[in-house]
Amino acid sequence: MKIAFSTLGCKLNYAETSTWERAFLRAGWEAVKWKDKADVYLINTCAVTATAEKKSRNMIRRANSLSPDARIIVTGCYAQLRRKELESMPGVWRVFGAEEKHLIVDECLGVGQTFLIRRFATPPTGDAGGPLPLMRPRVATDSGESVPLHSANGIFGAYSSGERTRSFLKVQDGCDNFCAYCTVPFARGRSRSLPLCEVIRSAGEIAAKGIKEVVLTGVNTGDYGRGTSESFLDLLKALDAVPGIERYRISSIEPNLITEEIVDWIASGTKFQPHFHIPLQSGSDTLLKKVGRRYDTALFASRIDYIRKAMEGPGKPMVFFGIDVIVGLPGETEELFQETVSFLRDVVKPSFIHVFPYSRRPGTRAALWPDQIPESVKKERVDVLENLSSQLHAEFVAAHKGQRGTVLWESTKKDGTMGGYTANYIRVERPWDAARVNTLEEVDL
Repeated sequence: MKIAFSTLGCKLNYAETSTWERAFLRAGWEAVKWKDKADVYLINTCAVTATAEKKSRNMIRRANSLSPDARIIVTGCYAQLRRKELESMPGVWRVFGAEEKHLIVDECLGVGQTFLIRRFATPPTGDAGGPLPLMRPRVATDSGESVPLHSANGIFGAYSSGERTRSFLKVQDGCDNFCAYCTVPFARGRSRSLPLCEVIRSAGEIAAKGIKEVVLTGVNTGDYGRGTSESFLDLLKALDAVPGIERYRISSIEPNLITEEIVDWIASGTKFQPHFHIPLQSGSDTLLKKVGRRYDTALFASRIDYIRKAMEGPGKPMVFFGIDVIVGLPGETEELFQETVSFLRDVVKPSFIHVFPYSRRPGTRAALWPDQIPESVKKERVDVLENLSSQLHAEFVAAHKGQRGTVLWESTKKDGTMGGYTANYIRVERPWDAARVNTLEEVDL
């Protein structure tokens, strides 16, 4: 059986797709590229914007066009929100919602056996007309790596293994915030966490593969512990003790969940890098309150200031701050937008700004508000913040010129060069040297 994969959206989706791929390979299936015409296509969709939904539909149409007889399996956020719409698309065999993802491998392996008997026949049914009980294949590697064919707390474990140097490790899923503009709580469900023992087991498997860096991923990563007896700090401390992993990064954490205790522990000398990805969304308190964010600009600024004071100093690198911002939220006047610009430029001074134009999402409160912003205005504001981001990033990199930094060299080869990142996420390149791949090296910046 040949299977092809496509992932749209976030690192969390990438970790999940990679986990399914490993399970299929261990079951004897062959992963192929789309152009090689697969028997089964698995598409992990995104619905964070209207553009993401359009890309997801296009991937389904493309798979059906490439191989009209193939079975197309759709999962991800778009699958949860628009199930009936996707089920009606040509070629779609099954749609798996947020709490059904752990069933994907089992159901596909079952239908794969049917294919071998009668290619592309309708799956057999029981007396009541429903599908026959699923097989529960026992699949494992020699190293004892397990297949995540189960769900704990309504969430299944996942991590990526497509890169030699870095892995995205899923620790949490879902969100309870229900911000006015966001569909994530509807697409991913309520906040829930993987048991600590399962996360540590996955980290051990990652280390056994020789991967040096792990990025913790989740929908609301800092909310880890919801549904378990552990806290986010418990998780960080346990991961720090896993042998073989050299570096950890936190993919995204809400500012109100970054406690002084967490910062002090990271700063005490751990494997967690001076790199934070923190969503701001707006630098206007008026808009933050309107859309239901759980902090104001004063709290946000205090968290940034505390991190800098705790982690920076003589002989230490500056902390890299990547900040998420949404422009064009309903009601964002030019005056309110300028509040965001000033807050970023004069107060936060991040290393990078991830800028997103607001996308009107059906089913959210903000979609019904009358004060929507024209697309042309959103584009202008995106340009303003992207230019500011380029300026701030250049200043951040320039401030490290002449200093020493430790780089983890990656395996990607491009135009005779290789690259990697310092602890505080400064990109460095050098001539290709295969012997340096997946090694840490101190270099002059």
